[in-house]
Amino acid sequence: MRSYRSVFRAPEFASFLLSFAAFAAAQTIGGLALGTLVYRATGSPFLSAVSMFGPQLAQLLGAAFLLSAADRLPPRAILSCLALAFAAGTVVPALPGLPVWGVFAVVLGQGLVASLGGGVRGGLLTEILPKDGYVLGRSVYNMLWGLVQVAGFATGGALLALLSPRTCLLLAAALHLMSALVTRLGLTARPARSSGRPSLAATWRTNALLWSARPRRLTYLGLWIPNGLIVGSDSLYVSYAPEAAGTLYACGALGMFAGDLAVGRLVPPGVRPRLATPLRLLLAVPYLFFVLRPGVALSAVAATVASVGFAASLVLQERLMALTPDDLAGQALGLHATGMAALQGAGAALAGTLAQLASPATAMTLMAVTSVTVTLTLALLGRHEGRRSADPETRLGGLPEPTATDRPHTG
Repeated sequence: MRSYRSVFRAPEFASFLLSFAAFAAAQTIGGLALGTLVYRATGSPFLSAVSMFGPQLAQLLGAAFLLSAADRLPPRAILSCLALAFAAGTVVPALPGLPVWGVFAVVLGQGLVASLGGGVRGGLLTEILPKDGYVLGRSVYNMLWGLVQVAGFATGGALLALLSPRTCLLLAAALHLMSALVTRLGLTARPARSSGRPSLAATWRTNALLWSARPRRLTYLGLWIPNGLIVGSDSLYVSYAPEAAGTLYACGALGMFAGDLAVGRLVPPGVRPRLATPLRLLLAVPYLFFVLRPGVALSAVAATVASVGFAASLVLQERLMALTPDDLAGQALGLHATGMAALQGAGAALAGTLAQLASPATAMTLMAVTSVTVTLTLALLGRHEGRRSADPETRLGGLPEPTATDRPHTG
């Protein structure tokens, strides 16, 4: 597949995207409403950031206990149940009189069930599209997420100016119900990709297998840490510019859309692997300027430019799929999604703590410095790994013969 038109000709791809769009819109509007609700109630940048991104931190527990289900249960049933669970979990914080600790209990529960979503959707995409269409299809998926964020944060900001945060949460719950309906009616019932029952032992065993190969470990760390640190900076928009947070989030989503469009459609496949490090640096460097406490206009420009760097995930996901066999694709992508979400939640908690101790601008700058440092360190480790793999003596004498799981899959 060489064009977006050919990708959209694939049966079920449009329904797959529509279901995800409704789910993503609900997450965007609901997250902004929840962060605003908590900030108005507590005045705490830390609690506001954690309320928006805390579910992602909780996904780490789900990855440890539930992730084997991503390949061992029918995907349509899982996605429908997830959307229904999120609809219920979005209604609860809208209840009057719910204490803050109750909100965070719901946040934890949402994070646990959400841990399956990324792996199930990623694995399902590999079934809906042929292998040569994965990168294009994933770029459309990522761009849709960017567009929905632009529209969702802009709409959410406007709604919060007219309606209460609790009313906005109820609207988000309705969008989750729409996602469940589209999933049920628009997608074909497929069997599980892998045999066996989902279990804690199966989850741990496969996660250990995926983590055992050094190239995959470096790929996972590159997907998780720089991204998570910068999302930590993003989580402070509400406390940095309370009246313009929706605008900053929308600009960031616009930049993410532009990056995925450029990398997925315009960059030749042979060039893509070389962009992983430059894009991760681009993701962080604009946030260094927040030390100067720029106004809303310059902050919006910085957020837009930086978010182009989120396209590094597209490059690294392609690398991850090349290193992973088909029957583990769902759990491999699920481990990526939950690990990334957990690091984003941890980044939000760290950034919120720093903002509480210093200021949101200082915290955003420190997170960017750390992200740049991690990216350069991973680049050096990756270069060392490349030289080691290219050395015949090291390849033959120092490493075991690769197993079927360690060998790049060429399909």
